Amino acid sequence: MTTSRTGARATTGTRGGAADGTGPRAEAAAAPGETAPRAKGPGSPARSELQAAADRRVCGLVGTLARRIDAHVRDRATTLGLTAPQAVALRELTGPLTLRELAERMCCEPSNATFVSDRLEEQGLVERRPHPSDRRAKQLVLTPDGSALRERLMALLSAESPLAPLTQQEQDTLQDLLQRAVDR
Repeated sequence: MTTSRTGARATTGTRGGAADGTGPRAEAAAAPGETAPRAKGPGSPARSELQAAADRRVCGLVGTLARRIDAHVRDRATTLGLTAPQAVALRELTGPLTLRELAERMCCEPSNATFVSDRLEEQGLVERRPHPSDRRAKQLVLTPDGSALRERLMALLSAESPLAPLTQQEQDTLQDLLQRAVDR
């Protein structure tokens, strides 16, 4: 048995519940105070309601976790005199990256990554170097000061992380499940 954030208890199993939608997963689909509709078959109104309820719960959980991670990054960045985007850029600079690659990792537009990297460069934390195989591109590389600050940042980010209550295996499973949903 597991307990959800609303206090509802559900049984864990291979896929949870009977094929007709009457098992623990179907009953857990109802919000507190609601009666879960009985799923009939694919595309049925009851099945649609179950999926909508599941979507709402997952969206709520993902949104809450994202806000907690964002707040965690902002708090840790502030202790180092950085903005949250600067901290994210340093976190993502695991090696030389082009601005486009950094923007992809930061989930932002290249112009935003350029602005952030300009500030980091002004602080002496990164430098632009010619790309080894593309003469049109530049790569961002951490300076020694940038590497030292990144190490401190990574230690701060790992302390009391919103994901800390999960084991490494659980974190890997969560990542795999989210990736499957995103890749669908």
